[in-house]
Amino acid sequence: MKFEDIEIEDVDFEAMLEESFKKSESKNDLVTGTIVRIDEKEDQAIVDIGGGRDASLPLCELKDKAGNLTFKEGDSINVVTMGRGKISHTMAQNRVALNEFISEYDDEQEYIIEGTITKKNKGGYVVDCDGLEFFMPRTLSYLSSKTDPIGKKVKAVIVKVDKEKGSVVVSRKELIERDKNKNDEIVSALLENKEPVIGTIKKITSYGMFVDVGGMDGLVHYSQISHKGPVNPSKYFQEGDEVHVIALDYDKKKKHLSLSIKDANLDPWSDIDSIIGVGDTVTATVSNIEPYGVFVDLGEDLEAFLHVSEISWDKNVKHPKDYLVNGQEINVEVIEIDKEGRRLRVSLKNLLPKPMDAFASEYKLGDVVKGVVTSITDFGAFVKVGTVEGLLHNQEISWDKAQNAKSTLKVGDEIEVKIIKIDKDAGKISLSKKALETSPIKAFAQTHKIGSIVTGIVKDKKEFGVFISLQDNIDALIRTEDLHPLKFDEIEKGQEIKGVISFIDANNDKIRVSVKRLERQEEREAMEQLNMDQDDSMTLGDAFKEQFKK
Repeated sequence: MKFEDIEIEDVDFEAMLEESFKKSESKNDLVTGTIVRIDEKEDQAIVDIGGGRDASLPLCELKDKAGNLTFKEGDSINVVTMGRGKISHTMAQNRVALNEFISEYDDEQEYIIEGTITKKNKGGYVVDCDGLEFFMPRTLSYLSSKTDPIGKKVKAVIVKVDKEKGSVVVSRKELIERDKNKNDEIVSALLENKEPVIGTIKKITSYGMFVDVGGMDGLVHYSQISHKGPVNPSKYFQEGDEVHVIALDYDKKKKHLSLSIKDANLDPWSDIDSIIGVGDTVTATVSNIEPYGVFVDLGEDLEAFLHVSEISWDKNVKHPKDYLVNGQEINVEVIEIDKEGRRLRVSLKNLLPKPMDAFASEYKLGDVVKGVVTSITDFGAFVKVGTVEGLLHNQEISWDKAQNAKSTLKVGDEIEVKIIKIDKDAGKISLSKKALETSPIKAFAQTHKIGSIVTGIVKDKKEFGVFISLQDNIDALIRTEDLHPLKFDEIEKGQEIKGVISFIDANNDKIRVSVKRLERQEEREAMEQLNMDQDDSMTLGDAFKEQFKK
């Protein structure tokens, strides 16, 4: 496009240029001088610029990158006068280069330059492009007057070249408006067609990715990357990758184009039943590890959650990272599909051998084994035997009811226990420590039997009866109906009660006592004694009768 074809306000560029480069007669003149002296101590060269005038030139302008002088005394040199006896060889080189550029400029071609703004005046700005200075009028700059543009890098197009005056005018406004029109065309096509297009990832951030679509950048927010939900883009893509995207919206005011990758691909949840089912075994890749579980990638833009309790049959999994690492491939079983919540749950342990099966094949009920205490609770302790854990309840720790797990055990203790229950279906094992000790009730049963009269101290009262202590660690129950003639409401803890043993089961540690039966037993014994006394009296009388007869 030629400068004459651009519609801009009527501006006198020649006046601007004249003002931009306006200097005294001794300034900005390109002259050829002669080096008359090189003074390295003063770090300058004295150059005869004609007319009986000498000017000083910094030595740095006469040295190459290695610091070597490229001129010597007597050499001719092009310089630009700067006034007050100063000159510049670098400016002269740039002026010569600009003149060469202008002389070779082709009106039929378009020139787009990139440079840095180095100066400004009322008319506009000077843009330096590899040593060539171009003029950019303020009206063609698209720059705000509120900010200082010095040092700003800009891209512009050459709109006028004056070969006679040696000046070049550039326009940033032309490029910006051209890009704006191009962007409008791209956005219009994207929003109208609503068809997936191929874009190139230019930049990846924590909140999404900038993707180039046809020369325009759009943002794919991290929530628009995958049907799995918000994801970290850097885990799935790299800058330079090509992706299919669909345009969602365009904010004209902010010039913000919103794109979506997930909408450009089929939603797997729309036909999930044909892709996966509960009970399926699939290969997954560990994508994210949290203390409470692991997220795994199933492919097909599907993600599943592996809860910490589904990683291993070991119930003491402290952290999933002790078992899995990011990027690891594992086989898992699908255990739940929540279509409404768009959630999948999987299990790793379901595909592993069950420790309970191995335990049941090695041990049986009644076996005495050694185990290590792994944890202690209010109700007992968990003891690891082989690869499984069993529960040692407080009531199975000792015949002394005052003892419990917290008072007698600590984590890490190795103890000997007896297996008293194996429930394969529930995956539970019950253990006993007291079963290895002599039962106090069994010893008691050797000296007492049903009908034996005993005396006990009331320990506790329940609705169904009263518990009494017969000896240390030997308690018995008197049911409410067996208390007669005692009254339940009048009985107090610590009270002494006499009764008769009505039931004794040494194997299950149960003893029942009856006061009511004691009363009947005492009545029966009294009657028997009375009958015996009567029999004795009759026999004595008969003996006397026989004696009198004689």
